[in-house]
Amino acid sequence: MSFLTVLPLAVVMVAGTQLVAAVFLASGDRPRQASLGFLAGAAVVVVAGTTTAWLVTRRVTGLAEDVGAGPREQIRTAIGQVVLALLVALAAVVFLRRHSKGQPAWMSRLQHAGPGYAFRLGLLIMVAMPVDDLTMATVGANVVRYDLPWWHLVPFLLLTLLLLALPLLALLLLGRRAERALPRMRDWADHNSWIVSEIVVAFFILMTGVDLLR
Repeated sequence: MSFLTVLPLAVVMVAGTQLVAAVFLASGDRPRQASLGFLAGAAVVVVAGTTTAWLVTRRVTGLAEDVGAGPREQIRTAIGQVVLALLVALAAVVFLRRHSKGQPAWMSRLQHAGPGYAFRLGLLIMVAMPVDDLTMATVGANVVRYDLPWWHLVPFLLLTLLLLALPLLALLLLGRRAERALPRMRDWADHNSWIVSEIVVAFFILMTGVDLLR
């Protein structure tokens, strides 16, 4: 197992409201400043959330200590079972929230958002989403399960932020053509992202289940 295993869960982190908000900010009055503020707020939460999950799981399981091969394998199996439970809960939350689409009233304010407001939004939107909370817990626990150091979380963190930065990158690379591309990106994320999330989570459920049965 390597850091590559958890990378697809970055898609689950940003799918839906998070990406829609990023598109609105990139389409607003101050797209660059607001988008960077949003990314900074999201970065704080993702780094803190996955790191906390990694530290707590490592402390609770005792994998940081020098234990024998037998107890270590039992600990890994227990973590695997917890990860599997988290993934099942994640799949259920994504499915139940599949119809909670449309644009909330507060999204209309994003067109005029400044970097400060966007930063606070990045903090709040990543903390308040149960999908993100479950995903961060899953990633942190899964990395500990294989007794990997903290830096194995970094590629997941970077990919999450890169996906959230796609609207801003589209604006920078496409210029005025982004005015047509961004609404299509927003509509796709609003209506279809839950399907992609379910596919990713289902893949991890299958992979974790097979690994536990070995």
